[in-house]
Formats: sequence, structure tokens, C-alpha cells
Amino acid sequence: MYPIRMRSSALIIEDDAVLLIEFKDENGVHYNLPGGGVEAGESLIQAIEREAREEASVEVEIGEAVLIYEYAPHLNNEKYGSIHSVTTIFECRIKDGKAVQMPAAPDKNQTAVKWVSLNDLHKVILYPNIRDQIINYNKHKKMMGFLEEHQLEPY
Repeated sequence: MYPIRMRSSALIIEDDAVLLIEFKDENGVHYNLPGGGVEAGESLIQAIEREAREEASVEVEIGEAVLIYEYAPHLNNEKYGSIHSVTTIFECRIKDGKAVQMPAAPDKNQTAVKWVSLNDLHKVILYPNIRDQIINYNKHKKMMGFLEEHQLEPY
């Protein structure tokens, strides 16, 4: 059987800025939406709730699914590794207006939690490179559909 890893991420936009998690590793500094792999016994929604707490120290309200993204290693020269994954991205809001902050025990490569202005989004490396899709979603509030990694502009 060929395994595909399910992932779930939060798209949180406030005051024309998107919440991103900053990482530094062998690829340098890059950003991701809050999110990660769905664990055994967990739903997509529960994964987002857990990841928002683990990465940004906030509770979130989950809205609609806005994008399904697929990374297929064999179509991308394994640039992000050998694990095939499908990520469902949901629009979310932070509950009770709580400020985001670094968690007490962050991932070893997580270096910050940042609000990045949509006007400055082109200045950061975002994995996957869905910067244009995020800006467009903020303007039109229309589901972005399905994207495959090899369809996105490379860095």
C-alpha cells in the first residue's frame, strides 16, 4: 500500500496580514502556515486546533476549507523529501483576540511566529509558494481549489 500523509493548515488573516510560522534549517529561513500532519485518532479540524496551540499558542475557530494542496515527491524531484502529502487549508480566526506567541516548547527549527503584511508576502519564502493564492483569497474570499506543488512557481 502506498501511504499519503494527511496534513491540515490554518490560513489566518487579520488586518491585511497573514500569520506565519518561521523556521530555520538547512534550507535557510522560510515560513509555513500554522499546521502539520494529522495524527492517529485525530480529524483535520483537531489537527489544526492542536497545531495552532503548538506553533502559535492560540485557540482558533475553524471556517471553510479554502485550498487542497498536494506534494507528490515523484513529480518534484523530492525537493521537500520523499513523503507524499495532501494538505487541506482552512480559513481560521483566533478566538478571543489572544496575541500569538512562541510556544513554550517549539519545534527545534521554529524560530518565530509572525504576522506578515500581505504587501510584504512576496519578500518571504513560503512553503508551499501560495503567496499569490493567499492574496487573491483575501481579496475575493473564494475557495482556491486544488493545487499541486509542480504547478507553483519555484524559488
